Amino acid sequence: MQTLDASAEQDGRIPVGISSCLLGEEVRYNGGHKRHRYVEQVLGRYFRYLPFCPEVAIGMGVPRPPIRLVGDPDAPQARQVNDPSRDFSDALRAYGREQAANLDGQISGYILKAKSPSCGMERVKVYDVKGMPTGQGRGLYAEALMARHPCLPVEEEGRLNDPNLRDNFIERVFVYDRWRRLQAEGLDAGSLVQFHTQHKFLILAHDQQAYRELGRLVAGAGKGDIQALAEQYLSQLMQALSKHASRRDHANVLMHLAGFFKKQLDGGDRQELEDSIQAYRRGEQPLLVPLTLLRHHLRRHPEAYVAGQHYLDPFPRELGSGER
Repeated sequence: MQTLDASAEQDGRIPVGISSCLLGEEVRYNGGHKRHRYVEQVLGRYFRYLPFCPEVAIGMGVPRPPIRLVGDPDAPQARQVNDPSRDFSDALRAYGREQAANLDGQISGYILKAKSPSCGMERVKVYDVKGMPTGQGRGLYAEALMARHPCLPVEEEGRLNDPNLRDNFIERVFVYDRWRRLQAEGLDAGSLVQFHTQHKFLILAHDQQAYRELGRLVAGAGKGDIQALAEQYLSQLMQALSKHASRRDHANVLMHLAGFFKKQLDGGDRQELEDSIQAYRRGEQPLLVPLTLLRHHLRRHPEAYVAGQHYLDPFPRELGSGER
């Protein structure tokens, strides 16, 4: 069993599970690795990784004959390519369930190796008994992990090359980590309300309907089972944040935030801010431009409610593309 040690919490980095080969560990079937330098060297400054290789963990060895998914794409089996009688399905699923249980409350995200019959998050090729592709499925270890932790931010290393997908994943990891720490400290009605208040504009940018529904949900805090309410809140929150926030959505939030400064700013500053937001909406400049202008006005005219919004700084700026 691999768990998070005390130093992982003390150094301030966010605990994140990861496929071992992405960190350069030579655990692949051919004795190689798939080191991902951005994941290791950039995200690694903020994420403390817990590496796992399910195929090695169940005793398959390095190097080893490769395996692939075979049969029904909805319930495939993991079999050895050159000897289909060798079936590793039960072992991989059991290890996935075991580690998923061990990681309860321990991690705030997971980065998986794409296309792997054990770790692939999606679109893993499934073959028939004659070796012909018949569909797509999910790696058996990944399947068990995601079934146990449906709200956990999970992504594949290949998809992190897309700036929008990368920003969205990082954003969700930071939100989930704040939630995980809140749960560890002891959740109550007051802390839930505060958490929601600090994330309101972030939610609004992703899903206006969820913004309204979560507001109504939080309004009922203190009237029933707080843990049951918290589970429902987290589920709806992470589902909302997984949706793409368009330029129009962001511009709507930016205009809301600009409204907090309408009395403090003179006509020229107000027009400059609105022009910047509209230029962003039209795709003429990145989100970073109006956000930087808003932060500038916030420093000059402190506003506690706005300053508490994670929308302005959802994660360290050096991790983002500037296009979230």
